[in-house]
Amino acid sequence: MYINKAFVYGNLTRDPEKKALPSGVTVTSFSLATTSIWKNKDGQKQEDTQFHNIVTFGPIANNVALYLKKGSSAFVEGRMQTRSWDTADGQKKYRTEIVADTVQFGPKPQGGAPVGSTDTQSAPKDNQTAPSPLDTIQYPEEDINPDDIPF
Repeated sequence: MYINKAFVYGNLTRDPEKKALPSGVTVTSFSLATTSIWKNKDGQKQEDTQFHNIVTFGPIANNVALYLKKGSSAFVEGRMQTRSWDTADGQKKYRTEIVADTVQFGPKPQGGAPVGSTDTQSAPKDNQTAPSPLDTIQYPEEDINPDDIPF
């Protein structure tokens, strides 16, 4: 059995580019950056940033183009694919990309406005803080007895 699966979580390096195939299917491409951080044998911090080309099709492509912007975080699951083509001057070019099966959007930036949004009304004013979604959860006062759980 063979497996071709890629999982990548990172930040978009550019705004998604939405196009349409001649068949009418929507295609959106974007790039994610991932950074690995470690300490070398001398104890100095080292970083390595990798850039991943991502391609989405259909409804996923529409959602990516609509909701993600440069700097947004996303978790992508898909398969690796390498395309090749000949340029006008006869050179062979290659591009390795992840064809996404699913794209999960990361958390919104602080303040709740989407990345790249210019809406200043949704941002907190002066010393006000935006309410956290966790502040609205009401937990029961009573303790739960594990013996009362039917399974």
